[in-house]
Amino acid sequence: QVQLVESGGGLVQAGGALRLSCVVSGHTFSSYAIGWFRQAPGKEREFVAAISWIGSTTDYLDSVKGRFTISRDNAKNTVYLHMISLKPEDTAVYYCAAGSHTVVFFTPTRAAEYDYWGQGTQVTVSS
Repeated sequence: QVQLVESGGGLVQAGGALRLSCVVSGHTFSSYAIGWFRQAPGKEREFVAAISWIGSTTDYLDSVKGRFTISRDNAKNTVYLHMISLKPEDTAVYYCAAGSHTVVFFTPTRAAEYDYWGQGTQVTVSS
């Protein structure tokens, strides 16, 4: 059973920064692509960023490109989402997810392509 635990959320002013962490346990971490999704109140869950299990390929939601950076440390079984220049519209619960795929450079962008999910961490950006 794979478990994911997010941390690092909080309240920040617009223009501020946060770094989210996702610790994965229970299986060979390095064989999973990891993604970050978010869900704001009254909205559907949306893809934010993904990193392949090799770690050399990344993908981002257009509105976060240049502001968010996803990275992974396979030695620590951890994926990070570094967020800068935060905007009020970034306010949401952020979830990390793990997906097992045979293509090493694959960066899944759909929720259905992930097998395991964390419980989420709240990010609130005040204006």
